[in-house]
Amino acid sequence: MELSLVIPAYNEAESLPELLEWVDRVCQPYFSAYEVLVIDDGSTDGTWERLQQLREKHPYLRALRFSRNYGKSAALYVGFQRAQGRVLITLDADLQDSPDEIPALYEAIHSQGYDLVSGWKKKRHDPISKTLPSRLFNAVVRLFTGIPLHDFNSGIKAYRAQAAKAIDLYGEMHRYIPYLVKHAGFSRIGERVVQHYPRKYGHTKFGWERFLFGFLDLLTVSFLVRFGRRPMHFFGGMGLLAFVVGFATVAWLIFDKLSQLREYGQVRREVVEQPLFYLGLAIGVIGVQLFLAGFLGELILRQSPHKHNYVIAEEL
Repeated sequence: MELSLVIPAYNEAESLPELLEWVDRVCQPYFSAYEVLVIDDGSTDGTWERLQQLREKHPYLRALRFSRNYGKSAALYVGFQRAQGRVLITLDADLQDSPDEIPALYEAIHSQGYDLVSGWKKKRHDPISKTLPSRLFNAVVRLFTGIPLHDFNSGIKAYRAQAAKAIDLYGEMHRYIPYLVKHAGFSRIGERVVQHYPRKYGHTKFGWERFLFGFLDLLTVSFLVRFGRRPMHFFGGMGLLAFVVGFATVAWLIFDKLSQLREYGQVRREVVEQPLFYLGLAIGVIGVQLFLAGFLGELILRQSPHKHNYVIAEEL
């Protein structure tokens, strides 16, 4: 199959008919074989019933429904694993992403050799309360990851199928998909300016808190990318360093006491009376704890069950 469109949907019953008609107009003349996979992320507004009705009109439509709202990362992960196309393109279901971009994004993967192409909403139709924090967020992520994209969190992206299926998505990791793709070994990442439309139905599902927690998510993703499969390298290294510093501090205090005894026959102050002794002792204990944390992390990693236990209630 040439193309799979992966569309997460949460309370988008109003927009789905228009979206699928738009997709139909764009894709039918261009592709001989494609599919649209809609993941209903626990909607409560009749989205699933609307999908059941639309299935009769759009035979290329596939859909599944989560038993509850798991979030966008979960929807994308399941969609990527279920998709059958050689090229995968994601769209948001709110009609703010234009399906007219699909052929150009497909060609960027199929003909130009990219592993991922991210849409850049250069002209956004959102209030400044969203656009300004988004620009700041993207600037920080660019600096932190070294990937020169303007819009990491864009809902419209195109992927080589192998790249999409190689990444592990859960929590809020969808914001950092380009970073995850790069560290999965797919380094040809590009960007394309795309059309962005004002929201036509409903309201945004994301509040200001996503910017508050965005930096914390970035630290989490960075740690998991670098040390997720080798926690001992992080905790063990820090623990060993702390233990050496603490041991060296206590050893120096003892050596200083012995030197004073040899030279003067007495000491100015006992080792246990010096604050530096307790500081060195505390650092040493912290070092041992960090080392044990790394060791336990290795054991947990080897015994942990699969984390993607999303319950799919129904499927079309």
